[in-house]
Amino acid sequence: MSLICLKDIRKVYHVDKEKIVALGRISFSIEQGEICCVLGTSGSGKSTLLNIMAGLEKPSKGSITIDGMNVTDYSEKQWALFRQKYIGFVFQSYNLLPTLTAVENVAVPLMFKGIKKKERTKSAVHMLKMVRLGNRLMHKPTQMSGGQQQRVGIARAFVARPRIVFADEPTGNLDSKTSREVMELMVAMAKKYKETLIIVTHDTEIAKYADRIITIHDGSVQNDERNESILKSPENLEEKIV
Repeated sequence: MSLICLKDIRKVYHVDKEKIVALGRISFSIEQGEICCVLGTSGSGKSTLLNIMAGLEKPSKGSITIDGMNVTDYSEKQWALFRQKYIGFVFQSYNLLPTLTAVENVAVPLMFKGIKKKERTKSAVHMLKMVRLGNRLMHKPTQMSGGQQQRVGIARAFVARPRIVFADEPTGNLDSKTSREVMELMVAMAKKYKETLIIVTHDTEIAKYADRIITIHDGSVQNDERNESILKSPENLEEKIV
């Protein structure tokens, strides 16, 4: 059974008297453990699609099923609880809390799960060491580079072992070298823990890291194809993380 199943998803916005179709009858499924890229230019509808899959927006029509559960009509409270249990996020702008240290930022998802402070700190430290930030545990975001902040964001996304990690333009604020490092790290983490990674980007170079590329254009699926990831060797992937 597919982990995520979208059926005839449609999203329409009404601005004054104008009707804007952001998504028009999109259907596809994503399997557990798949590294999937949703590729599209600005305005293509890819971010709206991510928001619907993550429960941040409701579709105008259609249905979405995750892990066999129909989540289409979930309330905001139900979605919030669902995200805590199943979903992790990596953001373009990192979204770290500026007053918290790296350890405290990574531990936040575990706090919402009710895990005791000692245990969540231990898990956060372990994750930060995995992403090679063992020497930045007590640093705050302003004391770290963009690449380091994004690695903190990756550790935070994976610390609670979610079924799905959404990465929204995860390299948008990074240079090309750091972008490669971040992508290699995210793919390695997803493969290690057999988690589903969904990357939303406009960058065709970033799409090359995925096992599958779904191209969105004008709110519709233009292409859906398998891809031979440029990171396909399990041995090489293990070298990316401690």
